[in-house]
Amino acid sequence: MPALVTYRTPVQKDWVDYNGHLRDAYYLLIFSYATDALMERIGLDADSRGQSGNSLFTLEAHINYLHEVKLGSEVWVHTQIIGFDRKRLHLYHSLHRASFDESLAASEQMLLHVDLKGPKSAPFSEASRELLRGLMEAQSDMTYPECAGRRIQLPA
Repeated sequence: MPALVTYRTPVQKDWVDYNGHLRDAYYLLIFSYATDALMERIGLDADSRGQSGNSLFTLEAHINYLHEVKLGSEVWVHTQIIGFDRKRLHLYHSLHRASFDESLAASEQMLLHVDLKGPKSAPFSEASRELLRGLMEAQSDMTYPECAGRRIQLPA
């Protein structure tokens, strides 16, 4: 399976800073919209969330800013499922643009499936687990993401 494209957008004028680059906060916004699109693919769209009372909460997110992104660039997000268990989803988003082979940015995220009545953690539905399994199987030929598993530290 080629990479799953979950979100596409042009970089907006109010998203850039004084250097003409995409502001750091907007990388997270773009990745957040990609997560929303993924939620739709795994049975957690707005209607399903309203009926089930379940959603995803972000537990942790790391962003790597790898290359400049400028005003007017058309960018898109590739999403890879790294893993999941009964209640958590580990995913990797990478940001791309035409005529440039490398990722512009990357975000590794850990999400928690939540019963909003608590709120408290809750197992994924069987339908969501099956959709996640299918995505992982379809992506089985993809390599482990280069920026996944990093930690922030100064060199010794």
